[in-house]
Amino acid sequence: MARTRLTIQRMGKAALAAVLAAALFPLTSCSSDDGGAVPLSSSSSQTSGETAASGSPDDGTTSGPGYTIPEQLALSEYHADAATGTELGAFDLSALSQGYVGASAKSDARLKFQVIKDDMSYNYDLPNDGDPIICPLNMGDGMYSFRIMQNTSGSNYVEVAAIDQAVTLDSEFAPFLIPTVFCNYDESSAVVAKARELAAGAANSGEVVRSVYRWVVENIEYDSAKAKELVDATGYVPNPDETLKTQKGICFDYASMTGAMLRSLGIPCRVITGYVAPNNLYHAWNMVYIDGQWISASFSIDPKSWTRVDLTFAAADAGDSSTIGDATGYTDRYVY
Repeated sequence: MARTRLTIQRMGKAALAAVLAAALFPLTSCSSDDGGAVPLSSSSSQTSGETAASGSPDDGTTSGPGYTIPEQLALSEYHADAATGTELGAFDLSALSQGYVGASAKSDARLKFQVIKDDMSYNYDLPNDGDPIICPLNMGDGMYSFRIMQNTSGSNYVEVAAIDQAVTLDSEFAPFLIPTVFCNYDESSAVVAKARELAAGAANSGEVVRSVYRWVVENIEYDSAKAKELVDATGYVPNPDETLKTQKGICFDYASMTGAMLRSLGIPCRVITGYVAPNNLYHAWNMVYIDGQWISASFSIDPKSWTRVDLTFAAADAGDSSTIGDATGYTDRYVY
């Protein structure tokens, strides 16, 4: 596939080392865990054949298919009337083709919702008061197993509800165009309004991503104190509107808010957590799908492919070395 040139002007707060690239590049690493997904196997996302250039400013032009802001959001919803199961554990399977599954349960004990396909298993904290959660079907088409697990003691859980179901997605992008548990928003969300403001007048999708990228880098501050507070925490769930309001956050906040903005604008966006060198620091970032190309600085990308976006690194100052990687590579662990 032919390569295209992608460039973005240098940001004022940090060198443009954060990348939109198909290869692997440096990032600011948070050491807090994402609180739940546990794969039975994982693999490195590192690819070869791409290198970052200097990041020098350019004319800032973009190219690609024309863009218009979607008139309606692609939303997700728990349909209680369609749920299968009981109060002890119920599954909403009515929107599997749209890229998500819902679960709810009531219990006096801690609960987990488990989504399994082949050798991968994602575990999500499930409220025990009956409030539902929406989780992405992020492992593509195939047979899924859904399990609600109840804590018995320590780290021991017992299955209280289960169901298997074949999934055929309407689109491979469906799970990454909707709000889910780690990328939550709705029509009234402040991040949606801000995203539409940033996308107003954009000529193409590349211009939209660049506009969102620049705004986040210029306005959101990396919260080193919060990162230290959460270093041993589990179960953390980002709140995109809260990040927008405070204009501060850790890597997971950056990735969640950016994902919410881009998804609400109809641009497929993955929220990814994993590890960055050195020392396998835990981190979160985004990948976006740009159907076309960007014209402007210093990164080579393949058009019509997933492209890595690490806003935390771009926005952070040199800062605390304990939360910053050294540019040697990413390893994807969980994809939401």
